Amino acid sequence: MSYIDLYQSGELLQRVGEAYRRLAACDLCPHECLVNRIKGERGICGAGLKPKIASANVHKGEEPPISGTKGSGTIFLSGCSLKCIFCQNFPISQFGNGEEITTRELAARMLKLQRQGVHNINFVTPTHFVAQILAALWLAIPKGFNLPIVWNSSGYEKVDVLRFLDGVVSIYLPDMKYNADVPSVEISSAPGYPLINRAAVKEMLRQVGHLAMNEEGIATGGLIIRHLVLPEGRAGSLETIPWIAENLGHDTYIALMSQYFPAHRAVHIAGMNRPVIHEEYDTAVDALEESRLENGWVQILDDERGAVR
Repeated sequence: MSYIDLYQSGELLQRVGEAYRRLAACDLCPHECLVNRIKGERGICGAGLKPKIASANVHKGEEPPISGTKGSGTIFLSGCSLKCIFCQNFPISQFGNGEEITTRELAARMLKLQRQGVHNINFVTPTHFVAQILAALWLAIPKGFNLPIVWNSSGYEKVDVLRFLDGVVSIYLPDMKYNADVPSVEISSAPGYPLINRAAVKEMLRQVGHLAMNEEGIATGGLIIRHLVLPEGRAGSLETIPWIAENLGHDTYIALMSQYFPAHRAVHIAGMNRPVIHEEYDTAVDALEESRLENGWVQILDDERGAVR
């Protein structure tokens, strides 16, 4: 069932209402802050009632099936349910830089990007604005919106909230950041991340299946896992990669990323205050090969600048 079908049946509007009701004691992310965002209260993500965006532009730097030849219509949402000490976008994710707009304006941005010819609309860090995004979609559909939606998230998601997106999101692009609780909390303030994340990606796969592409190699639906290799094995790559093979299947597409560099508060933290080295990244690549995960992308380490795709 597509979001057009959901719109026509009235199911989409029903989901909009259900998602907004949860803002009164917000439990949309695993932190479950229970603040009343309808009355302007704010929890760990910093989000209020209206959607807040940092930018809405054509982006050509995503994985090849996402960016394609015409780019991805990328909408960066402000705020985040994680507090990663190394976040390169910390002015947006943690300081909340951006523009607060209405859901009608968000719909207009989606339609504008569609007119610019992008392959999809790519919501980056969207978890805390699921209600507003559903509302914007409901407003955009009767005006001709018909692009695939990409859900580009930290992977710190609740399964019951992801079910609001069943039939709405075509392509899930989640992180799988950690395999253990200690780094989850120390690095990203995300208690319970491993178990929560694994349940989330299983639900994403259930909804959209493995990555599918058209004749031009453009993604039409499916799941792509992103895994960022961290210094000193803090991401748990050697455990996460085999888990993907065993639980999501060998057809899973993985973007194994090497571009970590110490940004934000990581510059002052021992062990995190340096880029990933060749040995660390190569060990993760070897784990991919040993797990027979052949779909996806690896990167090349540039000794001076970090990673390049």
